[in-house]
Amino acid sequence: MSYVGETLSNLLHQTAFFNLTWGNYVMILVAFIFLYLAIKKGFEPLLLVPIAFGMLLVNIYPDIIASPEQTSNGVGGLLYYFYTLDEWSILPSLIFMGVGAMTDFGPLIANPVSFLMGAAAQFGIFSAYFLAIILGFNDKAAAAVSIIGGADGPTSIFLAGKLGQTGLMGPIAVAAYSYMALVPIIQPPIMKLFTTKKERAIKMQNLRPVSKLEKILFPIVVTVVVCVLLPTTAPLVGMLMLGNLFRESGVVRQLQETASNALMYIVVILLGTSVGATTSAEAFLNASTLKIVVLGLVAFMVGTAAGVLFGKLLCWITKGKINPLIGSAGVSAVPMAARVSQKVGAEEDPTNFLLMHAMGPNVAGVIGTAVAAGCFMAIFGI
Repeated sequence: MSYVGETLSNLLHQTAFFNLTWGNYVMILVAFIFLYLAIKKGFEPLLLVPIAFGMLLVNIYPDIIASPEQTSNGVGGLLYYFYTLDEWSILPSLIFMGVGAMTDFGPLIANPVSFLMGAAAQFGIFSAYFLAIILGFNDKAAAAVSIIGGADGPTSIFLAGKLGQTGLMGPIAVAAYSYMALVPIIQPPIMKLFTTKKERAIKMQNLRPVSKLEKILFPIVVTVVVCVLLPTTAPLVGMLMLGNLFRESGVVRQLQETASNALMYIVVILLGTSVGATTSAEAFLNASTLKIVVLGLVAFMVGTAAGVLFGKLLCWITKGKINPLIGSAGVSAVPMAARVSQKVGAEEDPTNFLLMHAMGPNVAGVIGTAVAAGCFMAIFGI
């Protein structure tokens, strides 16, 4: 009888109820909220579902991301190996290749001024960098945190790993991906604040046709120019442009389809669940994480505002030919930010079609955020 009682006691104490802290329950609640936003509200479910589930798993069973040194048998947890691919910059680079294979760079080629709007939106990154230093982060940590302002999860993970800020990688990645998913909520109020009803209703002229030769040469030229100036951006910019070359060359359709579909979604699963698994209560519920979340939000909001304000400047220079709303797409949340520009413009005039115009700054923002990361790495001699 005592054997049965001891066995039942052992089984009972192996359940998670005896190991969970109040912090674990808080993070489990956050995971449920993320799942609700993803499934019920449709906020970027491809990102939030795996992130939320990774968050749920690690707060019930922390050993799922334990390193080999932390386990008795010398074998790490499942998500530890997924996360190692993040630290090695493999998954962020593959994500960029998939984005390149999925994206038409034609609007950017047709309207080169989009590069300026994409660059203006990076102002949020550099403003957050100085604010992070004021709040007590060291220079490398401040750089890693500030890149959240680009609303670019892969670049945030990439830079944090390159700058040796792996301890902050989890909160940084979760904040970046969360703001990417919440673009439809965060951006519209800022866009409306800095524009007039008349400006939001501006209809832009159709973009000129872009030749096949231009589309083929563009990724090659950008790779050469950017990677010669900032060689450390090669893993991101190089993979982005390689994916786009798959798309535009027309001779490697199988590679383009693999990069933009099967491979892309496999990488999203691995990256999303491993990022979510970094949000254990012990690692996430502290003052530094709160600062990172706030700084990331400030950087993203400032970047959005800077893009819109630069769009207003171009609107004035061109005497009303450019709708300022497309400047907000200069953050690199592709294609969510461009869709938001379209949605806000359509609210003023349902016949207004801004999506393709907004894709120019949006693609420029992807390149711009990678360049900003390269600048930080160059500054610190990485």
